[in-house]
Order: sequence, then C-alpha cells, then structure tokens
Amino acid sequence: MEVLEKSEERVKVHLKGVSRAYANAIRRIVLSEVPCMAIDEIVILENSSIMYDELLAHRLGLVPLKTDLSRYVLPEDCDCENPLGCPKCRVLLVLDAESKEGVKDVVSGDLRSEDESTIPISPDISIVKLAAGQKIKLEAYARLGKGKEHAKWQPASVSVLKPTSEEDTGDDYTLEIESVGSLSASEIFVKAVEILNEKLQKFNEKSRSLKK
Repeated sequence: MEVLEKSEERVKVHLKGVSRAYANAIRRIVLSEVPCMAIDEIVILENSSIMYDELLAHRLGLVPLKTDLSRYVLPEDCDCENPLGCPKCRVLLVLDAESKEGVKDVVSGDLRSEDESTIPISPDISIVKLAAGQKIKLEAYARLGKGKEHAKWQPASVSVLKPTSEEDTGDDYTLEIESVGSLSASEIFVKAVEILNEKLQKFNEKSRSLKK
C-alpha cells in the first residue's frame, strides 16, 4: 500500500497485490459501515417558524457533526440499555433562536453541544430563517450510526476504486476517499480496514467451527 495523497478532506491510496474483492469491500464499507455522529432524535419545545417540525428535524439530521470514535459507542453496543441513551452513546445539542426584529438566519453555529468535540463541521450551515417574532427552541440528540441505516451517517461523500492503468490486471488499484468532515479521510480508511478485518476474522472462526 502507498499513500499517494493525504489531507484532512481527501486521501488517495495505491493498493497493489490486493484482490479486487478485498479492495472493493473497503470501498463499500467506507460508505456503509464506518460510523459517525448525526442528529437522530429531536424534542421540539417551541417552533413558530414557517418550517414544520418534520422538515426542521430532517434539516438538522443532515448537518454533519465532528466525530470522536474513541469517546462514544454505537447504541446497540452500549451497556446502558436505555432507549434514550446515555453519555456514552449520545450527545445533547440545544437550539434556542429568536428573531426580535428583521429576518434572522439560524445556522449550525447556533447549536450548543454538551460535548465540545461533537459540533457541526461548519458554523455557517443554514437551517431556517426566522421572521420578526418567530422562535425555535429544541433539544437534539446525536448518536453514532452507519450509512447503511441512513445517508446522514455516511462519513464520506466519495469512495471510488479505479484500476491504475487502462488494463485492469485485477490487483492494482487506487482508492479515493473524500470526507464530509465528520472524520478525517485517512481515519475513515483505517476504520474501514479494521471493520473488514474483524468481519474476516469472525468468518474464519465460524468456518473453523464447521470442522468440529
């Protein structure tokens, strides 16, 4: 393996001597199984904006959040067994915005998180506009999830596998990954490889059990 290009947003890796099936499995896992944080449940306390509750919840769910995989676990792996979650598997963000005069643009930077490491990737993502006298007050709960559940949990916007030459030799590829900002591109790649190796290990253990 050779890293051809690396930045926070993008990584390009040369995979040589790696089977197409293995390389393509990494590409698919990047999009479907590498977890990241996203808002999943919302308690709306007040909403006098023109945007109805369901659309507002949808907009908030699509705001990418910075993710620290060392701090949280997937809800299904948490020992709290609480449908509302706990500090190990969910983060509370609060939005309290009001326009007293004129039009106010409510943006992602208006979300206040209980964890400074779990915040929107940009403070300038537009959520809704409020006219004078309108107000929004809500609690939003973010959790880890996977892209196979919903696109809001996809940490990458691009995951592409290409042959390095016009002749597809079957074991020489470049894998390009572009992050949405929740995780760095290289972190996404490393996590995808870890997940694939865990799956292969479990498969091997299961297959060995058939010999007994």
